[in-house]
Amino acid sequence: MVTGLDCYEKWGDPNTTHDEGSYMTLWQVPEYIWQLIPEIPRRIYCNKAMIVPLETAFLNIINRGLTDEIKTWDGCFQVRPIRGFEQQVSRLLKELSIEAAMIYMSIHSWGIAIDINAAWNGLGKEPQMSMELVKCFEDAGFEWGGRWKRKDGMHFQLAWI
Repeated sequence: MVTGLDCYEKWGDPNTTHDEGSYMTLWQVPEYIWQLIPEIPRRIYCNKAMIVPLETAFLNIINRGLTDEIKTWDGCFQVRPIRGFEQQVSRLLKELSIEAAMIYMSIHSWGIAIDINAAWNGLGKEPQMSMELVKCFEDAGFEWGGRWKRKDGMHFQLAWI
């Protein structure tokens, strides 16, 4: 599993923006994707490493006839701690323990994760995502949060960087 520390070591501190342009981009989603999956935005601000796997996952969804299973797009890039670790990250950052804080930063902070169908797949709840849809993402190089000990069924992140 890719961690916040892995991302920090590769791309730097997401709390600063001076390096962001080297790895983040505003991806213009191909028209055929957002026409067939209208819940997907026309532009996604994400890590450049996400473009090929994400496009592949969307093509898998289209080719496997699962477009109706995407109900909502709930985000990609947001600099924040993993839910439940906000105070720990804040304390570590105040202590200038940057690397220790990065362990608890959400992968969304580097734009290598997405959330879909959040209303039906809440953090810590039993996921309501079909395994066929999950496979579309896993076959494209994503890890699914619905398989974790603390289930996060809305969450897909790159399996490696």
